[in-house]
Amino acid sequence: MNVAVVEAYTGLARRVLAGPARLGRTRLVAVDGPSGAGKSVFATRLADALATVPGGGRPPLVRTDDLLDGWDDQLTFWDRLEEWVLGPVRAGRAGGYRRYSWVRRRFGDRVVPVPAAPVLIVEGVSAARAAVRPELTLAVLVTAPAGLRLSRALARDGAQVLPELRRWHAGERAHFAADGTRAAVDLVVDGAPDVPHDPGRYYVRAGRRPGSDDVAG
Repeated sequence: MNVAVVEAYTGLARRVLAGPARLGRTRLVAVDGPSGAGKSVFATRLADALATVPGGGRPPLVRTDDLLDGWDDQLTFWDRLEEWVLGPVRAGRAGGYRRYSWVRRRFGDRVVPVPAAPVLIVEGVSAARAAVRPELTLAVLVTAPAGLRLSRALARDGAQVLPELRRWHAGERAHFAADGTRAAVDLVVDGAPDVPHDPGRYYVRAGRRPGSDDVAG
């Protein structure tokens, strides 16, 4: 039997602010999960909630898709994230990165600043990988059924990317299986809930689903 609980983004924001800073003086939040699960929406709404909580403020939000050097850089972008963002913030300095253009197939010239704020959110596939877990204040995994994730991705990027998407999804499955992500995160979120709720203010925390392929499938 699946167990789902509706929780408020503001409550999670308070939990983050009450947690320990482990990336230098910054509370690092990782929003992980497979393509099309709903990571981007969840991360944005959590950032919105942090902006409204007393003592908070809207945190910088880094999307790892902006750091990928094309389709073949699915997991190997991490050194770039470390050099451009995590390393400087850990040392109490502002970081910054150049956003990759999937149209021009190169990194842009403009540097997107990432201040050393009280909270930093990193969203993307493998954001909560084992290498960074000791420095995370909160690790979130957003899940959804494989078929729905594929249809969402095709609606967003177009049918022409289907061969790349299939290869991408295979890479995700291999990563999550080897990384043990689901067992290691603090919170698993249902990215396709059928529970009535206000999605702008609340998310649905998913129960463990034995035999589920939401991540591995």
